[in-house]
Amino acid sequence: MRWLTLALLLVLASSVGASQTAEETQRKPVLIACGHPHYPPVSWTEQGRLNGLAAEVAQRLFAELGYRVKLDGQGNWKRCLREVRDGRADIVVAAYRIPSREPYLEFTRQHLIDDKVAIFINSQRSPYVKQLEDLKGKSVGMLLGDTFGSRFDRFVQQHNKIEFVSKGHQNFAKLALGRIDFMPLGLISGMLQNQRLGYSELIRPLDIEFATEYYYLAIGRNSGLQQHLAQLSLRLSELHRNGEIKRLTRKYSQIYLTSPHTADNHDGEP
Repeated sequence: MRWLTLALLLVLASSVGASQTAEETQRKPVLIACGHPHYPPVSWTEQGRLNGLAAEVAQRLFAELGYRVKLDGQGNWKRCLREVRDGRADIVVAAYRIPSREPYLEFTRQHLIDDKVAIFINSQRSPYVKQLEDLKGKSVGMLLGDTFGSRFDRFVQQHNKIEFVSKGHQNFAKLALGRIDFMPLGLISGMLQNQRLGYSELIRPLDIEFATEYYYLAIGRNSGLQQHLAQLSLRLSELHRNGEIKRLTRKYSQIYLTSPHTADNHDGEP
């Protein structure tokens, strides 16, 4: 009889604990996350939805912490950063860690994915380029809010005419038409977009070592999530060690290439 009573007490305690955990999860706010809308396989938008390996990782890791994450796929990259800066969103699923973002973002110690940056040119209008200095005086296409590291940002601000757009396909079209001389882009993302947009025979990356930057999972300083940064970094390290990041990179590269073009790729904020 005593053993039966003890067993019943253990079951009851377990049920109460599970109930309390569920209640705690429900009491936690739904987090809003956004990301770069034109950077496959890291993140991109389709029909107003944010996709990509960074979006999946953010949802997965915060779910482990008891949160639900709503993915915001509206607007351009600059808007995403502004929403988190102003406290209307909580998470940037992947972002470079640069000084200008430090006042409003906090980053995981472990990076999410490395990003080899390339210079894409029109092979029929190719400027002679062997080093960064050869690009002086050329026109460069960039997305609103984009950065490719402090060194490159300073260089183009000092030496180039910068033409900003809000949609990734616009830079590819302008480069194909000769309206800009080059555009910087992550090598994997650029090759995926180039293939999907049908410019592979015309646009190509320069065969030079340019730079490697890193994407991190970032939270807004107004989000109240700072206590989770250590755990998030630990989990990201585990995802690298077990090969999950590489698997997700392959998965979302394939998804991007096989998904149909939509109006989201061609219409949006100016």
